[in-house]
Amino acid sequence: MKTAIPYEVEEGWEKLPQGFTHRDVCGVAVDPQDRVYLLTRMDARILVYERDGSFVKAWGEGVFTERTHGIAIDRDGFIYTADDGDHTVRKFSPEGGQLMILGTPGRPSETGYSERGGLESIRRGGKPFNRPTGIAIGPKGDIYVCDGYGNARVHHFSPDGKLVRSWGEPGSGPGEFHLPHGISVSAEGLVYVADRENERIQIFGSDGEHLDSWTHVQRPTDVFVDGDGLVYVSSLWWRVGQNSYASGGIRFDLPGHISVLDSAGNLLLRWITADRCRPGGFAAPHTLCVDSHGDLYVGEVTYTYGVARGGVPEDCHTFQKLARTGNIPGFSYSSRDNTC
Repeated sequence: MKTAIPYEVEEGWEKLPQGFTHRDVCGVAVDPQDRVYLLTRMDARILVYERDGSFVKAWGEGVFTERTHGIAIDRDGFIYTADDGDHTVRKFSPEGGQLMILGTPGRPSETGYSERGGLESIRRGGKPFNRPTGIAIGPKGDIYVCDGYGNARVHHFSPDGKLVRSWGEPGSGPGEFHLPHGISVSAEGLVYVADRENERIQIFGSDGEHLDSWTHVQRPTDVFVDGDGLVYVSSLWWRVGQNSYASGGIRFDLPGHISVLDSAGNLLLRWITADRCRPGGFAAPHTLCVDSHGDLYVGEVTYTYGVARGGVPEDCHTFQKLARTGNIPGFSYSSRDNTC
């Protein structure tokens, strides 16, 4: 018997103001009031919406490069962004005022990385940052950053921005990375890292100790752990002819998709379709987040990965809200407290 997916796409949810566009939505987060924050590329800014999709405000123009990458919001409503084009992580007030900057704008750390050589050119793990990709806030306010396109590390900072520790080296062994791309911290302080090009989720203690690796995921771009311990993973499209570090040459088209797992890594739910641009399909899922009602928000880098490479038309979606309509089969729920 086929199990229905307990989500419904809310078409037309986003009331994007006239004159605004987003060809890529690289980050999405929800604040304590369930307001939704989108971090966009190219026209790089933050767009803020109420839970019903009504537009609140936009800010950040002139602050970010065109290579914005990740966003997180803490329990007090402070906003954190990763800009891989500028090698920085910034903290903002709920009103958009900059409060803190980690890293030196325009100055990457030394890892051996070159843009021309890509991931293969990274020779060693380096200091913060060289093209950071994602941010997560721990239960005590600590800041975790995956560092990313030009590095192979996770950096742990205290709430006031002091570097506590870093871990990771280039490679495919436990605690090594081929593009740590997304990150989340559970209520218990476990650190989940989407090790994208190794096609796995790695799980660490808050001290960086490697605890487990889940290898039954496809090219994970982001990971989010909700207050019930459900683990949401976005997976990027594999095209025929590409090459995976984990499984070699790609012989079949493998569409991007979303998976939901329990805290032991058991797959509870997955939705996937080759019809990438239909509502509920995914062209290039890059980021995801869940609000206090269990509703799911997914941002996609549709232009960069799809349109610019001839894979999807220009009118393909870059952001979707999927409202929870019921419980996920096979999972026992507790009280939910989500902050992403």
